[in-house]
Amino acid sequence: MKPNIAISIGDLNGIGLQIALQSHEKIKKFCNPIYCINKKLLAQGSKLLNIDIPNDFNIHKTKGEFEIKPGQVSKKSGKFSYDSFIDAIKLTNEHTTDAVVTLPINKESWNKANIEFKGHTEVLRRYFGENAIMMLGCKKLFVGLFTEHIALKKVAKRINEKSLTTFLCDFYKNVKQDNIQVLGLNPHASDNGVLGNEEVEIFKAIKNANKILKKDIFKGPIVPDTAFSKANRKNCKYFVCMYHDQGLAPLKALYFDESINVSLNLPIIRTSVDHGTAFDIAYKNVKVNNKSYINAIKEAISLVNNR
Repeated sequence: MKPNIAISIGDLNGIGLQIALQSHEKIKKFCNPIYCINKKLLAQGSKLLNIDIPNDFNIHKTKGEFEIKPGQVSKKSGKFSYDSFIDAIKLTNEHTTDAVVTLPINKESWNKANIEFKGHTEVLRRYFGENAIMMLGCKKLFVGLFTEHIALKKVAKRINEKSLTTFLCDFYKNVKQDNIQVLGLNPHASDNGVLGNEEVEIFKAIKNANKILKKDIFKGPIVPDTAFSKANRKNCKYFVCMYHDQGLAPLKALYFDESINVSLNLPIIRTSVDHGTAFDIAYKNVKVNNKSYINAIKEAISLVNNR
């Protein structure tokens, strides 16, 4: 049987609805998508896009009504994208659907709507009371983020032996990979303390995690500027990064179109596209690349089948 997938529609002022409508015929071959939107907003978006609504485009009615304003930051569209996500979580947590796949939200719109979270992962962390882990990538490369949407100046203060040890153990339990490299924070991984002392905490956490797991899983701290070299990626496909751009900059430079976001360490399965709302091209009859979305759907199905 094909799994049921709850689709959080994302910010309707962006490209999410176009991706959902244009990809429907393809994804319905391997899952039963249930879109968290309502008939009025779906009809409005379909008209603006000049794309017909498929007859089997099944929806779960997410409450809300407003005027779609292509490419604009909007309090109302931000609130609706959040509500769509919560509905998708509930459907999956109640076992009506088997997984959640999210289309892109706009963080500024969430902020305008007085939503306290910076993104999907933070919502999941609070909703389930679990230490959700953000991992992004594709079959060629995955990066796990120790810290996510925080100011760069706060990263060093977050790195400590205890919390990083817990993160590493949780990361391994979810990905089950026997070779994971952990990046240092400072240039040259601090050159043995010359450029900083955070690597001491990272080294201790690696040692602790390997001892707990009784395997030599984690390597490092690895020098950040050489970690993603072609030669090193032949030997390792999973990396733990200390902050957002340390992992995302090389990932998107290498595999921007095909990468996805996977939330680990949760009681439900959630995957997502690894791109934004693309306000600059929304509703402009521009061809939109849906590879990330298709990959997110396929990964969600794979995770469902492996549970």
